Amino acid sequence: MKNPQNVFLTGFYWAFVAYLCIPLALLMAMSFKDSNFISFPIDSFTLKWYASVIQDKQFLGAVGYSLMIAAIVTLVATIVGVWIALIAANEAIWGRAIIFALACLPAVVPGMIEAIAMRIFIRLIHVPTGTFAIILGHTVHAVPFVVIMAMTRLRSMPSSLIDAARDLGADNFIAFFRVTLPYLGPALVGGMIFCALTSIDDFVRTFFLGGYQTTLPMLIFAKISGGMSPEINAMATLVLIATAAIGLYAERRVRRARN
Repeated sequence: MKNPQNVFLTGFYWAFVAYLCIPLALLMAMSFKDSNFISFPIDSFTLKWYASVIQDKQFLGAVGYSLMIAAIVTLVATIVGVWIALIAANEAIWGRAIIFALACLPAVVPGMIEAIAMRIFIRLIHVPTGTFAIILGHTVHAVPFVVIMAMTRLRSMPSSLIDAARDLGADNFIAFFRVTLPYLGPALVGGMIFCALTSIDDFVRTFFLGGYQTTLPMLIFAKISGGMSPEINAMATLVLIATAAIGLYAERRVRRARN
């Protein structure tokens, strides 16, 4: 006889999955509607909205701009995150818990509050809104992902590996690049992918810190403000498929890193 509690939890889980997936399925279905307006029922299907999106220079420009920002954010956040993780993992350093908590703080602060704070900060240091401000805001938010993954991997790293490298004549610099960094590799790949995804998807910080050039979320928001259409659904579907594929790959690398 099945446990009633297990049946309830299983039913609740699948209800939650349906709650998440049904709106996404409707969004994707509407991207194939052969009409200028989003409404039910869907009488006929077409791929013209995808053809329109692929040929849209504004969309392609926003994608390229978002990818450029995401690449820089990922690189900087990875370097800073690994540096903080190494400090927080060093038992000889006092206040390691405080350092780790401060590094992870941007991940728990509400996005609106963090965006307002960053806007005040860049005005205080006389940095104009635009690309550099966006990169700064996205990097602050992305660093905790790298710190957490790197710390998780470092805690499972045998200390004998570094000792063996030093016995063979390697200094701290060589030991880091020959032993520590390769060991962190799977975790860093997962962290970098999450950094890129959060940067591409970030709307609130971009809204407060952005300039005249639009990122992909800003472009979609601007188009939605002018009225919903299947073309917007096609844009969202392409972004959804790309981010889902990258996210699944990142999850696979994270699982492999924990083993």
